[in-house]
Amino acid sequence: MSSRLMNASARNISHVVSEFILLGFPCRWEIQIFLFSIFFMTYILTLLGNMAIVCAVRWDRRLHTPMYILLANFSFLEICYVNSDVPNMLANFLSQTKTISFTRCLLQLYFFFSLGTTECLFLSIMAYDRFLAICRPLHYPVVMTAKFCSTLVIFCWVYGFLWFLIPVILVTQLPFCGPNVIDDFLCDLGPLLALASACIPIPGTVLICGTMSSLLIFATFFYIIGSYTLVLRAVMQVPSVAGRKKAFSTCTSHLAVVFLFYGSVMITYVRPGSGQVEGMQKFTTLFYSVLTPFFNPMIYSLRNKEMKDALKKVLGGS
Repeated sequence: MSSRLMNASARNISHVVSEFILLGFPCRWEIQIFLFSIFFMTYILTLLGNMAIVCAVRWDRRLHTPMYILLANFSFLEICYVNSDVPNMLANFLSQTKTISFTRCLLQLYFFFSLGTTECLFLSIMAYDRFLAICRPLHYPVVMTAKFCSTLVIFCWVYGFLWFLIPVILVTQLPFCGPNVIDDFLCDLGPLLALASACIPIPGTVLICGTMSSLLIFATFFYIIGSYTLVLRAVMQVPSVAGRKKAFSTCTSHLAVVFLFYGSVMITYVRPGSGQVEGMQKFTTLFYSVLTPFFNPMIYSLRNKEMKDALKKVLGGS
């Protein structure tokens, strides 16, 4: 009976909050303008870098292979990813109120986490592609066909946007009865659950959201690490020094992106405790949501001769 009354009262006070205040990076106005300039330049360079990779793969027939098709989709994903949070963050630097409506906040939460889920899946199938190419080279052309590659790409996009649907639906049912200040630059899951917890205990929702986040992060991370362990072991057995160098170059580029992304994601969403980790949340979120997409084009292009040659053609070089 008491739980029924509690649920009824939760429904009555739900959505009393019509907007949230995103504190972002509170500091003096001059520093706000400086940060705006830095992040605006980072945003533009991120878009240009990832668009260059997409165009290079699209226009250079030599790059019409599964590895580069996956990379082009990954770069397009990064463009979508930064657009899910950075434009609002930039607008927030210049805003006096720093508010975001309830609906826009939940939409940002959904797209931000769905694109993050899609990124985990893409990193996994990119690891699978390298595993097949290096550990099963004779089977690679038979298995990684254009049709199968397209199927993997579609799977990543569709499953990525389905995985986080349940947590977002649960968040829409939570009671937001008064507190509406989020100490972050986007509508992140942790701060929203904390605001709802101030109104009514929500252990079930917290458990479901935490379990789904941890399951996705750890399952994909350990799969990627397992795949690259087998890849590196196979690379060490390649007799040709040039062959080893080329395989190492490709694998280290992928692993650099994996560790940049997962390192900051795990600090943010797989919390061993609170306190200092919570205080650092906005900075770790900033790292994987803004800086990692910025570094990706440099990581993939600087260590890959085919990509560098294709980019020179796209950018009008010799």
